[in-house]
Amino acid sequence: MSLNDELIAQLGDSGLQQIAGLLGTDVATARTVVEAATGTIAGGMARNAENLDGAQALRSALDQHVDADPFTGDVANLTRDGQGILGHVLGAQGTEQAADGLAQFAGINSNTIMKLLPLIAPMIMSLLADRASRQNMDAGAVADDLNQEHTGMQDGGLGDLLGGLLGSIFGGTPEGQLPQQPPQPHQQQQPSSATQGTSNPDW
Repeated sequence: MSLNDELIAQLGDSGLQQIAGLLGTDVATARTVVEAATGTIAGGMARNAENLDGAQALRSALDQHVDADPFTGDVANLTRDGQGILGHVLGAQGTEQAADGLAQFAGINSNTIMKLLPLIAPMIMSLLADRASRQNMDAGAVADDLNQEHTGMQDGGLGDLLGGLLGSIFGGTPEGQLPQQPPQPHQQQQPSSATQGTSNPDW
């Protein structure tokens, strides 16, 4: 089962209805937005995990989310955790780019998408942490798993959207691939407390 399938199952009908209310849209559109957001965040994680330091930092961060339950947590705490995760995965500028792209895709205000992304990020971390713990994954196995997730999501009908979003955030790449190194200007945009490829309590 993919991360997206696990996330949708955990949310259930009531969770998707709440997200639809947040977005001001119907449940079907909300589900599509959640799928696209999951693909963007998981794709960003896959990109970060392509180098050893990034993979090890992510694997260490997952241990901090094993016992977390973001599906019943307080929204304010969830948002703070999610903002830290997004800072690591996409960077501040990249998160805004992702929100803009998802907003254009779904016809929803980007400020509303910016409220959703920090809620989705801890859910993905929690599901991935549980998977890594159950399967006793090391950093390399987590990186491989995320790469498979990213490939599967691109093949699942959101390929053009995800490729465009991740390409705009991390720089142009061949179709189906993520860059090995982020462009230098993007690195400079990232907050010092959320540097990609380093272990940080803000994860």
